[in-house]
Amino acid sequence: MAGGGRDDDDRRIGVALDYSASSKRALDWAVSNLLRRGDTIVVVHVLHHGGEEAKHALWDNKSESPLIPLSEFRDPMAMQQYGVHCDAEVLDMLDTAASQLELTVVAKLYWGDAREKLCDAVEEQKIDTLVMGSRGLGSIQRILLGSVTNYVLSHASCPVAVVKGN
Repeated sequence: MAGGGRDDDDRRIGVALDYSASSKRALDWAVSNLLRRGDTIVVVHVLHHGGEEAKHALWDNKSESPLIPLSEFRDPMAMQQYGVHCDAEVLDMLDTAASQLELTVVAKLYWGDAREKLCDAVEEQKIDTLVMGSRGLGSIQRILLGSVTNYVLSHASCPVAVVKGN
């Protein structure tokens, strides 16, 4: 590491994960095509459902959780306090990738608008590349509903890989 910066080999790859089929494809793509031995994978999950006030009381910062290690991410009781129900398929992918590629796996939960929080995560977690799924909305739906993917592509300060769904 020159000048106190991060080593080029110390990559932090973010994966936006909401447990949808498209986000699982994004995780699978990242594991198969992007991650290298020794990387850190930051699973970014944005919650936007009710009951936020009780969960916010757990942390000083009212918009995010602490970093959650994979060992805690696997524990249903621990994840219940965050209001997240983990998916066995996702946990298997993360476990396998972590052991085969000697990855560090952490999760970061945010509450609020996914577009803004994913961009916040890129900055706060010093993510080098963000991988996210595309739900494949048609152009009319995207205009009417807005697109998290379009927003993040335009505003994130790192490269964003969009894994298209079927």
